Amino acid sequence: MTWNKPPAGGAAVTAVDVGEDTGLARLQELGYKQELKRDLSVLSNFAFSFSIISVLTGITTLYNTGLTFGGPATMTFGWFVAGAFTMTVGLSMAEICSSFPTSGGLYYWSARLSGKRWAPFASWITGWFNIVGQWAVTTSVDYSLAQLIQVIILLGTGGKNGGGYLASKYVVIAFHAAILLSHAVINSLPITVLSFFGQFAAAWNMLGVFVLMIAVPTVATERASAEFVFTHFNTDNGAGIHSNFYIFVLGLLMSQYTLTGYDASAHMTEETKNADKNGPIGIISAIGISIVVGWGYILGITFAVKDIPYLLSPDNDAGGYAIAEVFYLAFKSRYGTGAGGIVCLGIVAVAIYFCGMSSVTSNSRMAYAFSRDGAMPFSSVWHKVNKQEVPINAVWLSVSVALCMALPSLGSLVAFQAMVSIATIGLYISYALPILFRVTLARKHFSPGPFNLGRYGALVGWVAVLWVATITVLFSLPVTYPVTKDTLNYTPVAVGGLFFLVLSSWVLSARHWFKGPVTNLDG
Repeated sequence: MTWNKPPAGGAAVTAVDVGEDTGLARLQELGYKQELKRDLSVLSNFAFSFSIISVLTGITTLYNTGLTFGGPATMTFGWFVAGAFTMTVGLSMAEICSSFPTSGGLYYWSARLSGKRWAPFASWITGWFNIVGQWAVTTSVDYSLAQLIQVIILLGTGGKNGGGYLASKYVVIAFHAAILLSHAVINSLPITVLSFFGQFAAAWNMLGVFVLMIAVPTVATERASAEFVFTHFNTDNGAGIHSNFYIFVLGLLMSQYTLTGYDASAHMTEETKNADKNGPIGIISAIGISIVVGWGYILGITFAVKDIPYLLSPDNDAGGYAIAEVFYLAFKSRYGTGAGGIVCLGIVAVAIYFCGMSSVTSNSRMAYAFSRDGAMPFSSVWHKVNKQEVPINAVWLSVSVALCMALPSLGSLVAFQAMVSIATIGLYISYALPILFRVTLARKHFSPGPFNLGRYGALVGWVAVLWVATITVLFSLPVTYPVTKDTLNYTPVAVGGLFFLVLSSWVLSARHWFKGPVTNLDG
């Protein structure tokens, strides 16, 4: 891993005075003028990715999955397995980001790395997988917050066994819509305001983890042993799966789902000072710190776990929401009331809220860049920037799509879960494609930026690509046997459907007019 001087040569820098901002100079070498306000520090860039990864969001949302498939052992050690391979993906993305610091991020990288012949097709496939994956992330995050609010209200009114109020699916979708609306309003504000919220969100996530990992097991009157936390492997999953390896693999979903969204640092590069250096730092530091902090959160909560079947039972006070029940029982067992546990859930809810906010920020920058290159319907509309230099229309497009993607939950949770599965697999496919082009078609002519992996670039890149290929297959496997229409894992259907639509649109239309990224630098 080394740091080089910025690449020399390229187009003359004529649009603005770049001063000492090497990232801005590089942006103009790539043919783009500065349209967004360039005011983010490396801390702010990091904060957006860290807030989207948000270990409080991912682990809390899928803790049930981790407990069901393997339990403590899978979560404790599986976190590092997923984390190590995720870091290879992040390192490879950081190296490419350093060379091409644009808001388009992955799809632009694919265009530049796949060669002139394949550039339009490569950027088309990568771009659509990335933007739809991002929309799915926003949908998943904000809907999970709506569900958590449902559980908080349930526990706050007495719990399932105490006559508590359980909001209907229509109320939950209304919560989801209100959350999205507030995120659209916040993201319509200037980037300086968003930067403050982003840094506050990062601090909240960090402090929230430390508070919860200490408070919950300390308050609990009964705690699990270290042997249970580090070695207990739960095979009682009720899913008809008996292979320990299969169970472990399914349990990895919690970790891998959590460790996504760090491409936000790339999408924010046109608003980040010295982005060719600070963008890569944002990606790597967000992943690395999340791995450490997330493991602490898993350990802290799991030390308060005693009875796995009861925590997963829909008949408990939290209706089967495992972490909510852990928090609630910990405080109720000591103080006779679960109010403290509800406050802890509030800490998580705020973290999830900021995760969704940052996700919309990243979504809108990707939509802005993709439409700037004419890849989206009505591109001229989504590319518009207001007086505060915010891609305002792209912001409202992103929340509108996220709302529409949640509507299937009213008819079938199976259909909804299939759609949001794109949040993990679809997004990671978009991560892997430019890395694949980097280690194949561009292996001899890739020009690294200030941050690069040196001689290890190709090796790390291949490990990253193979990991994404592996999880794409593994997370498409059935999660319950026997397989029926109600238990089928629809992930391959959703991801395959997206690929079919994107490929069909290319063959039938886009190949005739989409030429890949286009420059907008005058003169």
